[in-house]
Amino acid sequence: MTRSDATDRLLDRFRTELRDLAPAAVWAHGSLGGGDYREGISDLDLIVVLDGPITARTLWKVARLHARLRAEPLVAKLHCSYQTRDTVDGAERRHLTWAHQQLFKRTVTPVTRRELHTFGLVLEGEPPGTLLPQVTDDELAEFVVRDQRDFWRRQVDRADNWTQDVWVDLGLVTHARATVTLKDGRLITKREALDLLPGLGAPAELVADIRRRRYEEPGAPVQEWTARRAELTRGYLGPAIDRLVAAYE
Repeated sequence: MTRSDATDRLLDRFRTELRDLAPAAVWAHGSLGGGDYREGISDLDLIVVLDGPITARTLWKVARLHARLRAEPLVAKLHCSYQTRDTVDGAERRHLTWAHQQLFKRTVTPVTRRELHTFGLVLEGEPPGTLLPQVTDDELAEFVVRDQRDFWRRQVDRADNWTQDVWVDLGLVTHARATVTLKDGRLITKREALDLLPGLGAPAELVADIRRRRYEEPGAPVQEWTARRAELTRGYLGPAIDRLVAAYE
């Protein structure tokens, strides 16, 4: 894990700005919690649990908080969902979230909730085990199958997505992680997913491309490779998702 003063400074500043909201807990999940964090590449995935309901005044405070952070390095990577003690249960609930430099609502998925219980990093307050209901294996598996079938399989057909690094990286890594979760119930890191992808039939040059950009020198791909990479990714991922979903539906 590569984490320097810039990451720690942003997290410290974020917690300082949160004091007016008096959070019951602040947790990190994703790469930061799982030990595969790459500064400047990985997102800072956070959950804040508040004591009281989220009112119009809460919304204003959250918006002001993130506005005050806008000059911080790495702030574009900071993503945070705001829950309350009364709304932490239920995968279908949509929670106030700051991500991609804007406020909106989205769910806290069973994968995120399992991450929090398995390797969540407590930045402040109570641990996940005291506030967050456990995720059953069936609930986790049902979500993973649905995510592969209803989201990722449909995205494969949208050719424009796959000229972008983020789609290639997330599409392949998420598929490998889904395969392991469905097989034995484990959550794995992105590094572990990359190690597994060749054995799952992913083209070696695709895996090498993702590994280089995540762990070595990023560099911008040339246009010819970007186009070929998109074809390779879609050609692999579509049938691979179909096989995985058919095996576990």
